[in-house]
Amino acid sequence: MGVSIIRGFLRLKDFFQEHKRFYFYGIVSLIVVNSAQLIIPKLMGNFTDLIATGEFTQGDLLRLLGLFIGLSIFIAGFRYLWRINIMGTARKMEYTLRNMLFEHLQTLPTEFYNHNKTGDLMAHATNDIHAVRMALGPGVVNSIDALFLTTVIVIMMAKTINWKLTLVALVPLPIMLGVSFGFGRVIHGRFRGVQEAFALLSDRVQENLSGIRVVKGFAREKSEVERFREVNELNVDKNMELVRIWGLFHPLVAYLAALSFIIVLGYGGVLVLDGSITIGDFVAFNSYLGMLTWPVMAIGWVMNMIQRGKASMDRLEDIFNQRSEIVDPQEAATYTLQGTIELSNLTFAYPGTKTPVLKGISAEIPAGQVVGILGRTGSGKTTLLNLLVRLYNVEPGMIKFDGVNIDQIPLQVLRENIGYVPQDSFLFSTTIRENIDFADTGSDLATVMEYAKVAQVYDNIVEFPEQFDTVIGERGVTLSGGQKQRLAIARALIKEPQILIMDDSLSAVDTETEEAILQNLRRIFPGRTVIIVSHRISTLQGANQILVLENGEISQRGTHDKLVEEEGLYRELYHKQLLEEQIESVG
Repeated sequence: MGVSIIRGFLRLKDFFQEHKRFYFYGIVSLIVVNSAQLIIPKLMGNFTDLIATGEFTQGDLLRLLGLFIGLSIFIAGFRYLWRINIMGTARKMEYTLRNMLFEHLQTLPTEFYNHNKTGDLMAHATNDIHAVRMALGPGVVNSIDALFLTTVIVIMMAKTINWKLTLVALVPLPIMLGVSFGFGRVIHGRFRGVQEAFALLSDRVQENLSGIRVVKGFAREKSEVERFREVNELNVDKNMELVRIWGLFHPLVAYLAALSFIIVLGYGGVLVLDGSITIGDFVAFNSYLGMLTWPVMAIGWVMNMIQRGKASMDRLEDIFNQRSEIVDPQEAATYTLQGTIELSNLTFAYPGTKTPVLKGISAEIPAGQVVGILGRTGSGKTTLLNLLVRLYNVEPGMIKFDGVNIDQIPLQVLRENIGYVPQDSFLFSTTIRENIDFADTGSDLATVMEYAKVAQVYDNIVEFPEQFDTVIGERGVTLSGGQKQRLAIARALIKEPQILIMDDSLSAVDTETEEAILQNLRRIFPGRTVIIVSHRISTLQGANQILVLENGEISQRGTHDKLVEEEGLYRELYHKQLLEEQIESVG
């Protein structure tokens, strides 16, 4: 089991290597404290013998008090040292492990987040890492206490007092050790269940609070309270399963420890009466036995904390072992995109599925061209754009930029040269200025304002009391859908990318604002490649070429004028939207 535990914490071997001296200083300080504490029972025994012989004087009392005071100060100083070195290093480990986890999460692909809930990941970053810290902080201290104190106390009782009495007192010890190890295994499994239940609870709360406006809009408060009650009850049940086993373990060990005292009182009393040991030795022995109870019980605490820590580390390892298939080429060269895109028989199915979302897509997009993409919901438009920013891998040769396979272009180069405005205009809980300059271009306020004007959101921003320093709510909930979309457009434009991709990112703005944004794009984006996905014909009609997607395939391609003349989806949607505009104008 020891090898299994050590293997569970191998992820942190570099941290241990770097901080081993602090653990060394802490362990040495802890041993010094424990050694100093072992002097106290012997002093008490000598004190008792002096009183019993009648040779005790006031000077002896003063010397003994001075010794106790000096020893207490000495112990306090070294106790501070071991706490700073061991507990402090455990806190640094917590900081390091949390950074490692967050950094690793940034490398994982989109598919990972499609199958792992936010609440579960939050539980990993909080409760699980806390459990690992407890194992490598208090767990280490209790381990040293259990090993050192148990060994030295037994030796001192046997060597300096009476070895027979020591053997008798230790009769319950093997049973206590067996109980500790047996309970430890059970605790490991039950604590993992506790962590998983906490993850479900966190996820339910996170989901509910994020969607609170939908909950209130559908008057589902009572239903959500009931759903929360269910996971909260599961969390309590799992904790109670752990508490029951821990609650049984603690009094059982205490009972076995009490047996040692009963045995010592009986047999030790006989030894005092027949003169084998003095009354002072008997007092010292009982003091040592009292000190021995804690380290033996500490074995249980150690098993509990280490098993909890290992269970949590196992859960963290499940994440650390996840690897992204989307990686940089082995020889990543400096590269600048020019904007030419070539799609060759592009076929793609999401991982774990067999049905292709895209089938045989082929197209050539010269640098500087504006391309529109039209299609009904579910036709594969967003999937195509996700592949262009390499959120998923495709077969070699299916997507090329400037004649180079997409998997041969460093990810940072690819994504820095593409300005992507997704359907979900996700904004962060920070200022408007920081949201626009999320790419950290170092732009001054004047530049930020300029791109806000290009995105037609400047007038809305200056109406806020703090203007560009306004802190927006979580996910930008204080803004309208159109304002969020236009901020997202400004965020993509301020990068001045060679390729701009807009995924139905004008759907929440009126046609007049849409036309103004498109005119601004034509003015500031000449010579750059623009790909626009939209359901509105008005958004696409100025494009150099338009691709119509149906069921994952290109059913039509051409300019607006050409497609309006052809039978097909484009002309059908064009006439439908034209009729809607006429009806609105009459209304």
